[in-house]
Formats: sequence, structure tokens, C-alpha cells
Amino acid sequence: MGAELMYYLPVLGVVGLVVMVAKRIWVSKQDAGDANMQELAGYIAKGASAFLKAEWKVLGVFAAIAAALLAWSGTLVPHSDWVIAVAFLIGAFFSAFAGWIGMNIATKANVRTTQAARTSLAKGLQVSFNGGTVMGLGVSGLAVLGLSSLFIVFHGMYVGGASPNGEEMMKALEVLAGFSLGAESIALFARVGGGIYTKAADVGADLVGKVEAGIPEDDPRNPATVADNVGDNVGDVAGMGADLFGSYVATILSTMVLGREVVSQDSFGGMAPILLPILIAGLGIVFSIIGTFFVRINKDSDSVMAALNRGNIGSIVLTAIASYFVIGWMLPATMTFQRGDVVMEIARMNVFWAIILGLVVGFLMSYITEYYTAMGRKPVMSIVRKSGTGHATNVIGGLAVGMESTFLPILVLAAGIFGAFELAGLYGVAIAAAGMMATTAMQLAIDAFGPISDNAGGIAEMSGLPKEVRERTDILDATGNTTAATGKGFAIASAALTALALFAAYVGLAGITAIDIYKADVLAMLFVGGMIPFLFSSMAISAVGKAAMDMVREVRRQFKEIPGIMEGKAKPEYEKCVAISTQASIREMIMPGALALLSPVIVGFAFGPEALGGLLAGITVSGVLMGIFQNNAGGAWDNAKKSFEKGVEIDGTMYYKHKSDKPSPPHQAAVTGDTVGDPFKDTSGPSMNILIKLTSIVALIIAPHLADKDHHDATPAPALQNMPVGSSNATLPATSAKDHASVTLDLSDRF
Repeated sequence: MGAELMYYLPVLGVVGLVVMVAKRIWVSKQDAGDANMQELAGYIAKGASAFLKAEWKVLGVFAAIAAALLAWSGTLVPHSDWVIAVAFLIGAFFSAFAGWIGMNIATKANVRTTQAARTSLAKGLQVSFNGGTVMGLGVSGLAVLGLSSLFIVFHGMYVGGASPNGEEMMKALEVLAGFSLGAESIALFARVGGGIYTKAADVGADLVGKVEAGIPEDDPRNPATVADNVGDNVGDVAGMGADLFGSYVATILSTMVLGREVVSQDSFGGMAPILLPILIAGLGIVFSIIGTFFVRINKDSDSVMAALNRGNIGSIVLTAIASYFVIGWMLPATMTFQRGDVVMEIARMNVFWAIILGLVVGFLMSYITEYYTAMGRKPVMSIVRKSGTGHATNVIGGLAVGMESTFLPILVLAAGIFGAFELAGLYGVAIAAAGMMATTAMQLAIDAFGPISDNAGGIAEMSGLPKEVRERTDILDATGNTTAATGKGFAIASAALTALALFAAYVGLAGITAIDIYKADVLAMLFVGGMIPFLFSSMAISAVGKAAMDMVREVRRQFKEIPGIMEGKAKPEYEKCVAISTQASIREMIMPGALALLSPVIVGFAFGPEALGGLLAGITVSGVLMGIFQNNAGGAWDNAKKSFEKGVEIDGTMYYKHKSDKPSPPHQAAVTGDTVGDPFKDTSGPSMNILIKLTSIVALIIAPHLADKDHHDATPAPALQNMPVGSSNATLPATSAKDHASVTLDLSDRF
């Protein structure tokens, strides 16, 4: 097939999109229930569409301004082009479209899942998971199709018959980075805006409805109920879809950029290291489709989580097996990573083992997250027990669980980074991230299943369906709450590996040879970078708090001023609560987005490329820890609350929330903890992985502009000169990565 392989890669994206359409048609044909159920689902769909339209108006203005600036800047340096603005706009559109695909099918699948649950749990799982599969395949299919198609175009424009390791390929990939920047920019605003929307409604509905009025969750008498269900779609579906689309693209792009620095004598014109990550991603779509057939249960007593795990593990194993044969087919026995005078030999099988390592890291991150957030597990039960002594001890317990939950994931990530580098250098770290992201379609299907099930339970409650229907949707919802948390753990892990690969690519494009923390400006920016995730989280959480206060006041007003609302004789003004969340989310998402986009630009041009490297390092380390802490603490708090709703025993006393009862004091404490954790797990926490990648991509875009400026001193600090870890002034012997430890190298060339 030779160098023509790149022309076949878009076909794999098309395969995912074709199956997506088939799944969407199947879901749409399922029974949507009675007129009342369809009316409630209509409110949710209408509210979600209204939010996206309002958000897109703002983002359209942003995209136009950003594209104009990119087009202008692309004409200033030889390694870029004004066409980067076109790539940016396409990436922004694809990211927004990926989110819309997920939101659109979720608002169809929710009511159909409710109706299916009237038959059996197995039927409810089938509908909700197929709805999630539509988003998973839509996101991955669009990413592979868009990235591979644009690469074909830019390869023809800039590279032609030139060497794949030359300046021409660097320019093509720099322009292609605009696609990733567009995707991540929209993802950030979609995730933050959607997160503010959903949590403002959720917190308002819980505090007034459950705690003050003593009515069940999703009770139709609660004016914020519809806004809460809308929020599940715009935050956890549309936001997550755009988020994972950006992650997927950034991971593949960073591996391609580093692949340009790998000299390979292969049958693909030396392009095998560049094309490999796209092919692995495309095959991951195929194996994710196969994995969906493993997600089945036969009766209501079967474990939903076990079924989802079968699908996930099946797709991972198939991808691992296929990677072995693909690498054997594409790569020569040995390749050479070359950056300046630094040369490292990479063995073909080491690339395969790096991919396996990435898959293992992704699985372990998901498993650890499940342990810390699942109902019945020790961490969640510790929060449940602390709820017995009040609100404060519940909050203390949740914070402790979240902090503890950073320990194992960071060790796994550190081992993964170290192992991948020892196997195949920087290219090994990047290809490990690509391996982890290969089954994104399956990961997203499992993730989107959660909010669909949550909506299904809400519709069941608001429609007054029989008790067994709500019990089935609660099983799906509780499982979905855990899968949402594991999806966020997977996303933050991929962000850490991807950010490292993007960081390495940035160092190469910026023309620097060292990131010397002994320099005052670099050390200062390292601290500034560590602070940014905290400031970003503060902005996001404060925005939820402001919007939630408005929501609480509105719900209280309606309870007080609308006669008959509590008796079910009058219909609440749902649209006013929807409007509050919409306006707050659009208004409050601007500042966090500006912080992420502008901080690397300001630091890069004010202090130079080396100081910007310090900023990126600080953001990455701090952001990963903050993301894990907030995601897991919020997920654990949520399932502690759900434990009371299902029924739980504390010190010999059984607590259970009956429909007609006001929550017990321990249950009220659990609701408080959940409201604290809501913005953690659905707003600021999941935004961390976008913050990490977006700042690195912005740095990659401006790197050619910084490379020509004499802001940096390439001479390593004396204290670092004798450290045996990497140097641009030494040449490594043609041996494996493990054998180079005795050579005197500069520390930063590992990055």
C-alpha cells in the first residue's frame, strides 16, 4: 500500500459515522411512551437546544476573531501559514457538531429508555447504551475523518515529495495544529458553560426541593427539575462530547508531531511513525463497535457495570492484538529519534509495548476511579457513615476521599510515563497516549449512558410511573454515575500523557534546548502555572454558586407565589429556571476561557519560550492533581447520597428515603455533600484536562513566533550539566533508550 495509506485513513472515520447513523435510527424508532412522557421529554429537548443556540452565538463571535488573529499571525513566520485559520474553524465546527450529536440523541434516548425500563432492565440498558454509542462513534468518527482528511490536504500543499522529517512536514503539522486548537477552544467553553448550567439547576433543585420542601428528586412540582435534566444533556453529554473530541485530536496530533522527528526506513515513504497514531485510532473505532456487542444482560438481577466492563475490556484487548500486527506491518525493526544532535534508537517492539502500556494505564485509571466513587465501596461507605454525625463530617469525609484518591492514579501515571519513555523515548510517551485514546468511542458510549439514564429516571419520576420502573432506572443511573466518574478519570489521564507529548513538541518547535528551573523567570512561571488551575476552578465554582443562588430564589418564589403547586394542581414555570441557567452559563464561561487562552500567550511573549515551558509544567502537574481530586470527591459524594435513596445502614439503623418522607438528618447531610461535590465533578474538575491540553496547544501554535526571539539562553545551568539524562550537545549511541543513561545529557531534552 505504501505512502498511499494516508488516503485510506478517512475511511475508518466514515465507518464509525455510518454505524453511528444506523444506531441513531434504531434508537429513534423505539417507543417514546405516552403523551405525558413525551411532553416532559420535549421540555428537556427544547431547553437543551435553546442553550446550545445561545452558546453558539457567543462562540461564533469568538471563533471569527480568533481565526482572524491566527490568519494574520500565520503570515509572520515561515513555519506557519494563514491556512491555520481555516483548520481552526473546521476544528471548532467539528467539536461543536460532535457535542450536538451527543445532545440530540440523548434527548431522544432518555424518554425511550424510560419506556424500555417498563419492560425490563435489560431493555432499558440496550436503549440507553445505544444512545451513548451514537455519541461515542460520532465523536471518534468525526475526529479521525477531520484530522486525516486535513492532513492529506496539508501534506499535498506543503510536503509533496519532500522528506517527512523536514521543515515542510513541520509546517504542515503546525497548520494542522489549528484544527486541534479549534476543537479544544470550543470544548473548554462547552464544558465550562455546560457545567455551570447543569450544576446551577442541580444545586438549586436539591437544596430547595429535597432539603427544604422534602419532595423527591425529579418531582414535577419542583420548578428546577426540567432545568436539571436539561443540564445533564448540555454538560455531561454535549460538553463531554466536545471535551473528548478535543482530547482525541490533541493526542493524535502530538504523536504525529513527534513522529516527524523519527527517521524510519519503511514502506510508507518514511511516514509510518506519523501515520501510525491515526491508524490505531481508526482501528479503535472498529473494535469499539465490536465491543458494543458484549454489553448485554439477560435479566434484572445481572450486573449492569459488569456488562459495561465486558464491552470496555473487549475493545481494549482487540485493539491491543491488532496493534501488534499493525506495528509489525508498518514499522522497521529499528528507527531513530533525532532532535538536533540528540539521537536515540527505537526498537519496533518497544513501540508496541508502549501502546500496551497506554491501554493498561487507561484501564487502571478507570478501575481506580470506580473504586473511589462506586456505591458499596469502602470510600463511599466512609462518607455515608460520616453523614450520621452531620453535614460537616460528611463534607470532611468527602474532601479526604478526594485527596486520598490522587495517590494511586499519580503513581500509575508516573509509572506509565517513565515506562513509555524507557521503551521508546518521547515518541513512546505520545504513542502510549494514542493507545489509551484508541477506544474513545467505547469510553464515551459508557460515559454518555450515564446522563441518559439519569434523565430516564427523572422522566419516570415526573410521569408517576410504577415503582419498579423507577427502581430499574435508578440501577442504570447509579451505574451511570460511576461510569461518568471513570470517564473523567480516563480523560484526565489521557490529558496528562498528551500534555507531556505536546510539551515535547513545543520544545522542538520553539527552538530551545533546556527548561532551567534555576532561572528566576522559569521558576516564577512554574509557580504561576501551578496557581492557574486553582484560579480557574475558583472562577468555575463561583459561577455555579452565583447561578445556584438565583435558582434557589426562583424556586422559593414559585413555591410561595403559585397557588396549588405543592398539591400538584398548578404547573411550575419551568422555562424561568431554564432561562436562569442559560444566562448564567453564557455570562460566566467567558473569564475561565480567557484565562486558559491568554495566559500562555502573555507569558510566552513577555518572558520567552523557556519561561512559558515552566508555566506549562506548573499547569500540567497542578491541573492533573486538581482534576483527579475534584472528580473523585464529587463522584463519591454523589453516590453517598444515592446510597441513602437506595437504603443504607449506619450503626445498626436502616435509613431509606420513602417517597412521602422528608429526608432523615443523615440523608440531608449527604445531600449537602452532594451539592458541594456537584461543581467539583461536573464543572471545574472535568475542565482541568481541557485546561491542560489547551494551554499546551496554544504554546505549540505560538512556538514558531517565539523561536526567532532571543529571549532564552540555551546554555544549561552548571548544576545540571553532569546529570545523566539528556543533551543537545551529545550524540547517543545506536542503542535502546535504556542504554543511554551513562551519556551526559541536558535534563530538558527528555521533554
